[in-house]
Amino acid sequence: MKIVIIGGVAGGASAATRLRRLDETAEILILERGPDISFASCGMPYYIGDVIKSEKALLLNNAASFREKYNIEVRALNNVDRINREKKTLTVTNRETGKTYEESYDKLLIATGAEPIIPPIAGMDSKRVFTLRSVPDAVKIKTFLQESGAKRAVIVGGGAIGLEMAENFRHIGLDVTIVEMSGQLLAPTDVEMAAQVQTHAEQNGIKVILNNGAKEIIDDGGELTVKLNDGEIKADMLLMAVGVRPDSALAREAVIALNPRGAVIVDETMRTSDPDIYAVGDVVQVYHIVTGQPMSIFLAGPANRQARIAADNLAGQQSKYPGVLGTGIVKLFDMTVAFTGVNEKTAKENNLDYDKVYLTLPQHAGYYPGGREMKMKVLFEKTTGKIFGAQIVGFDGVDKRVDIFATVIKLGGTALDLQEIDFCYSPPYGMPKDPANMAGYVIENVVKKHMSQYHWNEVADIPKDGSATLLDVRETKDKKLGDIDGFSYMPLEELREKMQEIDKGKPVYVNCKSGRRGYNACRALEAQGYKVANLAGGIMIYGCINESCEPKEKKSN
Repeated sequence: MKIVIIGGVAGGASAATRLRRLDETAEILILERGPDISFASCGMPYYIGDVIKSEKALLLNNAASFREKYNIEVRALNNVDRINREKKTLTVTNRETGKTYEESYDKLLIATGAEPIIPPIAGMDSKRVFTLRSVPDAVKIKTFLQESGAKRAVIVGGGAIGLEMAENFRHIGLDVTIVEMSGQLLAPTDVEMAAQVQTHAEQNGIKVILNNGAKEIIDDGGELTVKLNDGEIKADMLLMAVGVRPDSALAREAVIALNPRGAVIVDETMRTSDPDIYAVGDVVQVYHIVTGQPMSIFLAGPANRQARIAADNLAGQQSKYPGVLGTGIVKLFDMTVAFTGVNEKTAKENNLDYDKVYLTLPQHAGYYPGGREMKMKVLFEKTTGKIFGAQIVGFDGVDKRVDIFATVIKLGGTALDLQEIDFCYSPPYGMPKDPANMAGYVIENVVKKHMSQYHWNEVADIPKDGSATLLDVRETKDKKLGDIDGFSYMPLEELREKMQEIDKGKPVYVNCKSGRRGYNACRALEAQGYKVANLAGGIMIYGCINESCEPKEKKSN
């Protein structure tokens, strides 16, 4: 059997090597339009930022390696122009010679990936404007920076690539401005979590402009003028990083079924509407494990798993792809932000019966030196405590906890499962009650109604006319974080002594630093017959998004 794979990198290259391990007799051919068959696309920002010193470090395998190790033929710089389904052939152009030829196949795998979205704005053809998809793109950017002496960079788009490139541009000394059309950075996170990322970016010298976009780029030969919907910026270069879309032109022209957003529709075996054609990676539509809804996901991990599933089925094995969680992670200087499952926007769109909790905890025992706090947001089903999603912003240990949540969500787990997992513990690495355990405990308190909550975006609706009692139960040292208007200060240590002063006929709203002291206050008050609610996450979360309270979200420039 002859199997032809269109595209290399994560999907195509992984499928090819898996196929060979399953079938030594198959004829396997990879056709790659670029010069590199297998490269570390996720490492490109760090090559540009001079963290990774050599371009060669990004190149994982070449044609000779595939031939010698796996007996797989690779033709780089061979562009597939057309899929001829009726004849089961491909029309291919050798980009080095210009020669066009026909290539037959018995089975075909499409792994063409995604392409950068290029907004239809004037000036995109400037030599100072870049996108980042391949190693040649990265080399082009790095060469320009070295030869031009550029000092100012504008990045249009505040997603993962935009943030990683902003960090790496700063690493090599550039002044950096991010322009983002929406009201927050990093769309997979919710706004109160993204606000922490923005603050950290700004603290490290990155200018952030939200709710704005580029509408024209003017290159006068010496610098760029980037005209925005509101205002303009001068720069020496611009990186367009507003996102990507499935590179599905070949499939469309071959009348292979696509969804409305252009992704190739595949079944659980990664087979397309043509029974002899499979597809994997950024080009395909997948299903979200939590919502069951179709989506696109542009990540290396899912692409590699899909490649394995497709190879299994091409080789006669029976494998099914279960869907995705959208688990992702971004490094921003010394900060880490990671997420899995659904965020609130997605939960609302899919009418999930959800609630949420926030926790602020160190990654390891507080008495061991070097601990820094992480802020966690966990979404769960109100009635069962089933975990829907998690977002964590912090420093060390973020990746470990998000991977825990991803595992629990994939297995359909609940808050009880989080409580019952035995995590490794030693003071340098964790706590006897790990942050993931603690999330389970807090969720259980909400599900079992041991605690009523109100959230940062509901504070403004609390009655300030005297019909409710508002209590701040923080320690005195935590008052430096600022105050919420209307709250009277009564530290937890004095609450029981002064409780008789609180009117039982009024609802009581409690806040504290992170929610923990507030929970203790609520339990004491409820035991005496008060109706009480605790500010979820405390001022540590409220202060991220509300300028009336420190720590503040810095204003955009």
